[in-house]
Amino acid sequence: MRRLFRKADDTQGEVATPEADAALVLVVDDSPTETHIFVKTLTQAGYRVETATNGEEGIALARSLRPSLILMDVIMPVINGFQATRMLRRDAETAAIPIIMVTTKDQQTDRTWGLRQGATDYLIKPVDRDTLLERVRALLGG
Repeated sequence: MRRLFRKADDTQGEVATPEADAALVLVVDDSPTETHIFVKTLTQAGYRVETATNGEEGIALARSLRPSLILMDVIMPVINGFQATRMLRRDAETAAIPIIMVTTKDQQTDRTWGLRQGATDYLIKPVDRDTLLERVRALLGG
C-alpha cells in the first residue's frame, strides 16, 4: 500500500503541507501504528513522507522516488529489511541513499548485521522522537 503524506490535519496538532522542496523520507514498515508515528513525527518536522509496507515495495519506491533518506524496519513480509538494504546498496541508483534501520531487533549481532548489510544507522523501537529527528537531520545535513 503506497501513501504519500503531504497535508496533515491541523485539528490533530500536525503542521500543514511540508514545502515542495523539503527532503523526502521513505518509511518502510509493515506496522500501521509505527508508520503513523514516523509519519506524524517527520511531517511535523517539515519532511515529506512516502510509505511502503514491505521490503519489495520499499525497493521499488526507492528506485522510482530517490528519497533523501529511508527508515527501514527489519521484520517484514516478502523481503525483510536486511535483504532490502543489501539490495539497495548493490544498486547504483540507490546505493548512496542513507538508510536508518528502525527495528525491535535489539541484539548487538542484529545491529552489526544491519550495518554490514549497508545501513547507515540503527535504532531500536520504540524510538524517542528527538533521537529519531536528530539522526535524520544529521544524515540529511541539517
